[in-house]
Amino acid sequence: MAEVVDNIVYGDDLLVVNNLKKYFPIKAGILRRTVNHVRAVENISFTIKRGETLGIVGESGCGKSTTGRTLLRLLEKTDGEVFYNNQNIFELPKSEMRKLRTQMQIVFQDPYSSLNPRMTVGEIVGESLREHGLAKGKEVSERVQEVIEKCGLAPYHIRRYPHEFSGGQRQRIGIARALALNPQFVVCDEPVSALDVSIQSQILNLLMDLQEDMGLTYLFISHDLSVVKHISDRIGVMYLGSMVELAGKNELFDNPLHPYTQALLSAIPIPDPKLKRKRIILQGDIPSPANPPSGCRFHTRCPHVMPHCKTDVPEFKEAADGHYVACHLI
Repeated sequence: MAEVVDNIVYGDDLLVVNNLKKYFPIKAGILRRTVNHVRAVENISFTIKRGETLGIVGESGCGKSTTGRTLLRLLEKTDGEVFYNNQNIFELPKSEMRKLRTQMQIVFQDPYSSLNPRMTVGEIVGESLREHGLAKGKEVSERVQEVIEKCGLAPYHIRRYPHEFSGGQRQRIGIARALALNPQFVVCDEPVSALDVSIQSQILNLLMDLQEDMGLTYLFISHDLSVVKHISDRIGVMYLGSMVELAGKNELFDNPLHPYTQALLSAIPIPDPKLKRKRIILQGDIPSPANPPSGCRFHTRCPHVMPHCKTDVPEFKEAADGHYVACHLI
């Protein structure tokens, strides 16, 4: 039975995000005073159930990666709440947060810069075990071998350095490093965007197999809707720091409600030259997150803009069962 406290639902949800904001200061002048803020994440709310994959999509610069890093408290929030296993992570002292990090891990986007070139694979994957005191000596080597084999690498790879591997193999090392601590929740920050298409499917299938074997919960960040549909249970669409639509993947693809989601879906290629999809071409450029439009942030590019879209912020509300949207048209 789920429990409701202050409009936050606890129960099957591993992660609850409530009105999260993250601003970055813009400093200028000799005294480096704050003159403005980049509003990277603006008042977003969602939940992630245990064992599910929530995908987040949107254009570059919309705040996807910032959201993922703030959820892990790699970045401090500006406002809002993040509850992990009913614990408000931003109220935890550093000692408690350090313990919690064994349960919350991240797979970075770039498999080349995210690995230390001076460390072997065994040192990279085993570093967190030693740092958190979860294993010593031979136990570290055994755990490292176990997890890299789960990720599709061979035992002899343990003694090699990152420059000896391909991009796909490096990303497997990054995944092994994230899973070495046996976490419950993993943020996958565009883990396949830097890889060839043929390798992308291998990494996606690996992530799905590991999720089934280890009972993992994912936040999967990507700009590729086809990739997100393949791996996700639900999909959230972000635009300029705000969540504009959230629904189950089939519901989102079959019945997109927000004009921005409709435009994104219209750009997906159809693998049949005889079929054509009507493209929705958005006019204008994405506004600056340092000076976002008033009202609905999408109104400067929306083909259905109405007068009150320019002044009133649309409420993120449930339009159908489990289908949330922030749009005055709904």
